Amino acid sequence: MKKKILFVINTLGRAGAETAMLELLRKLPPERYEVSLYVVLEQGELVHELPDYVALKNTRYRDSSVLSAEGKRALMKTLFKSFFRNGRMLKKTGDIFQNLADMRKGSGIKPDKLLWRMVSDGGERLNETYDLAIAYLEGAAAYYVAEHVNAKKKAAFVHIDYAGAGYTRTMDHDCYRCYDRIFAVSDEVRENFCRVYPEYSDKTFVFHNMINRERIREMAKRGLGFSDDFDGVRLLSVGRLTYQKAFDISIPAMKILKDEGYPVRWYVLGEGDCREKLEKQIKSLSLEEDFLLLGSVENPYPYFRECDIYVHASRFEGKSIAIQEAFVLGCAVVASDCSGNREQMESGRDGLLCTLSAEGIADSIKRLIEHPNERECFAKAAAAKNMQYEEDMELLLTLL
Repeated sequence: MKKKILFVINTLGRAGAETAMLELLRKLPPERYEVSLYVVLEQGELVHELPDYVALKNTRYRDSSVLSAEGKRALMKTLFKSFFRNGRMLKKTGDIFQNLADMRKGSGIKPDKLLWRMVSDGGERLNETYDLAIAYLEGAAAYYVAEHVNAKKKAAFVHIDYAGAGYTRTMDHDCYRCYDRIFAVSDEVRENFCRVYPEYSDKTFVFHNMINRERIREMAKRGLGFSDDFDGVRLLSVGRLTYQKAFDISIPAMKILKDEGYPVRWYVLGEGDCREKLEKQIKSLSLEEDFLLLGSVENPYPYFRECDIYVHASRFEGKSIAIQEAFVLGCAVVASDCSGNREQMESGRDGLLCTLSAEGIADSIKRLIEHPNERECFAKAAAAKNMQYEEDMELLLTLL
């Protein structure tokens, strides 16, 4: 008989963790496993990229991005429905206020994490027993699998600097005690998680994000990349327009480059709730033609292939899929020296790590502009990196 595996994720939007999960799903042979997926927030545009043999368990689903106007309206409806579905409104209200108080004492209020437990408690109930249930993200997915899924074995994935992203033990209600294994996507992510949960160190392992080099290179040949006639140095960044990705620091870095006469244009692929704020910052620095927010695109890989330098200057990371994709496509990379990024790069060999400041970012970009031979060496070293971690699959499948 086939083993029954359930994956649970918060949304299925166009982002790194979701992309990595899709690649993991593609590696599960359908003749051996009956694979299902439940999306807690019931939406996301990547649903159309699910393998045919993966059963979507949501009774209602919207393929709109949670970052679009339509998607935000749908998300509000889902949140409203989650509050009332399955009852226990007093508990849900209490959890929200408890999380609010906990956040005020710590790193500040983070609206998404404030509601994760309510969303989990208000999710659909799946009346099946699985051989293995996998929470592929922190927050709602982790709470949902721990408390509302029947499974013989359970595994959770952690993709970020756990405490740095705003999670706390109080918020989690110690959900990780329910898991047989916990998988962190990098060594640093594991270390940071185990600082919060040292008692679970023995069952916490590293499971690297999976990527398909051949598929990425093939998709880079399809479709169009840059459509303007700019003939200078193209800088590219890919990521959601959020506080984490620190585009508010990259914009003044671009101002430095422009004021010093460097022939560059910076393109950003991604969408997010910081767009309006970033657009105002761009306008205030007169960079409307120099720092371009292109929005989310279905196939970003032609842009990677055509750019001169890929820049990933974020405040914190787990393990950036975008950096891995840039390496596969032979990009010279500049990245901030933060958790997640520093583990992927050897600064001075396959890219440059920089301080997260406008001056630090600009200085590293200037170095690669002024030394094209070094840029070419970084690109070759990046393309040759081994990023295949097939042995990690055994860590997961041995649970069965």
